[in-house]
Amino acid sequence: MCPVRSLDKAAARDRVRRYRERLRQRGLRPIQIWVPDVNAPEFVGEAHRPSALVAAREYEDDDQAFVDAVSVDWDDAT
Repeated sequence: MCPVRSLDKAAARDRVRRYRERLRQRGLRPIQIWVPDVNAPEFVGEAHRPSALVAAREYEDDDQAFVDAVSVDWDDAT
Protein backbone atom coordinates (compact mmCIF):
# COMPACT_ATOMS: atom_id res chain seq x y z
CA MET A 1 0.00 0.00 0.00
CA CYS A 2 1.27 3.44 -0.87
CA PRO A 3 2.03 5.56 2.24
CA VAL A 4 0.44 8.62 0.64
CA ARG A 5 -2.84 6.78 0.12
CA SER A 6 -2.98 5.63 3.72
CA LEU A 7 -2.43 9.24 4.81
CA ASP A 8 -5.24 10.37 2.49
CA LYS A 9 -7.55 7.73 3.93
CA ALA A 10 -6.58 8.66 7.48
CA ALA A 11 -7.20 12.34 6.75
CA ALA A 12 -10.58 11.55 5.19
CA ARG A 13 -11.56 9.40 8.17
CA ASP A 14 -10.57 12.23 10.51
CA ARG A 15 -12.63 14.78 8.54
CA VAL A 16 -15.66 12.49 8.62
CA ARG A 17 -15.20 11.85 12.34
CA ARG A 18 -15.01 15.60 13.08
CA TYR A 19 -18.01 16.32 10.84
CA ARG A 20 -20.10 13.67 12.59
CA GLU A 21 -19.04 15.01 15.98
CA ARG A 22 -20.19 18.52 14.99
CA LEU A 23 -23.54 17.11 13.95
CA ARG A 24 -23.87 15.26 17.26
CA GLN A 25 -23.07 18.48 19.12
CA ARG A 26 -25.99 20.07 17.27
CA GLY A 27 -28.28 17.38 18.68
CA LEU A 28 -28.38 15.16 15.61
CA ARG A 29 -27.72 11.46 15.41
CA PRO A 30 -27.03 9.18 12.47
CA ILE A 31 -29.66 6.68 11.37
CA GLN A 32 -29.86 4.17 8.55
CA ILE A 33 -33.11 3.47 6.77
CA TRP A 34 -34.05 1.03 4.05
CA VAL A 35 -36.41 2.20 1.33
CA PRO A 36 -38.03 0.39 -1.59
CA ASP A 37 -35.96 0.09 -4.74
CA VAL A 38 -38.00 2.14 -7.20
CA ASN A 39 -36.17 0.45 -10.08
CA ALA A 40 -37.30 -3.04 -9.08
CA PRO A 41 -39.94 -4.52 -11.41
CA GLU A 42 -42.06 -5.52 -8.40
CA PHE A 43 -42.13 -1.93 -7.18
CA VAL A 44 -43.07 -0.58 -10.60
CA GLY A 45 -45.94 -3.06 -10.88
CA GLU A 46 -47.25 -2.35 -7.40
CA ALA A 47 -46.98 1.41 -7.91
CA HIS A 48 -48.93 1.16 -11.17
CA ARG A 49 -51.73 -1.00 -9.72
CA PRO A 50 -53.34 1.61 -7.40
CA SER A 51 -52.87 4.40 -9.92
CA ALA A 52 -54.69 2.32 -12.54
CA LEU A 53 -57.53 1.74 -10.07
CA VAL A 54 -57.84 5.49 -9.46
CA ALA A 55 -57.72 6.21 -13.19
CA ALA A 56 -60.60 3.78 -13.76
CA ARG A 57 -62.86 5.48 -11.19
CA GLU A 58 -65.91 7.46 -12.17
CA TYR A 59 -64.49 10.47 -10.31
CA GLU A 60 -61.01 10.28 -11.86
CA ASP A 61 -61.18 13.88 -13.11
CA ASP A 62 -62.10 15.15 -9.63
CA ASP A 63 -59.36 13.02 -8.06
CA GLN A 64 -56.76 14.37 -10.48
CA ALA A 65 -57.94 17.95 -9.93
CA PHE A 66 -57.44 17.47 -6.18
CA VAL A 67 -53.94 16.05 -6.66
CA ASP A 68 -53.04 18.93 -8.96
CA ALA A 69 -54.40 21.46 -6.44
CA VAL A 70 -52.29 20.16 -3.56
CA SER A 71 -49.15 19.36 -5.55
CA VAL A 72 -46.06 21.52 -5.83
CA ASP A 73 -44.42 22.21 -9.16
CA TRP A 74 -40.84 21.36 -8.20
CA ASP A 75 -39.46 23.51 -11.00
CA ASP A 76 -41.04 26.55 -9.32
CA ALA A 77 -40.33 25.50 -5.70
CA THR A 78 -37.70 27.43 -3.80
